[in-house]
Amino acid sequence: MIPALLVLGLTALVAPSMGYSCYGDISALQAPTISCTAVRAPDCAAGLAMVRRTAEADVIRLRKYEVPIRRVARNLCLDPALIAAIISQESRAGLLLHNGWDHYGRKYGLMQLGRHQQPFGVWDSEEHINQCSTILVRAINEVRASHPTWTWDRQLRGGICTYHAKMGNHLVYEEDPCDRDNYYVNSVIRRAQYFKRHGF
Repeated sequence: MIPALLVLGLTALVAPSMGYSCYGDISALQAPTISCTAVRAPDCAAGLAMVRRTAEADVIRLRKYEVPIRRVARNLCLDPALIAAIISQESRAGLLLHNGWDHYGRKYGLMQLGRHQQPFGVWDSEEHINQCSTILVRAINEVRASHPTWTWDRQLRGGICTYHAKMGNHLVYEEDPCDRDNYYVNSVIRRAQYFKRHGF
């Protein structure tokens, strides 16, 4: 009994209020600033306001996937709001897809699996959500293993950036996966915090 309590106490020191997430409480992350460079200006001219508007619109479409998101989240010990946020970021909960593909025909499904990876299930299935969420978990764990001294929140941010790089078949930078561009991770975190407040 005592060792179990000790483990729980140590876990609480590592990451605050995790619920059934093994990767920390997304609500406890400092809300990041969304900045717009000249390159990103067409995509994020309104910065935070645009992220909020898209999250507000996407939460309605995400309700359709709430049950499979929750099942996958529980099985993988992830925060369902984080899965919902990646679905929102990647495909606007399916709005941007044509027969499951992005407009370039390079990525597939709600969470935008790269063409170099074999998809499981159809584009909006629980199998697809599980496959991509498993890739996310592996990405977070890779960052944890490579950077054991980082804080839990930096490891989580690094895992989200690594997921993005893996889906696009891009190089993952060794020192910090978010080093070259943190717009993606900041947008995902903002969306996840919004969805967390709205029932995910």
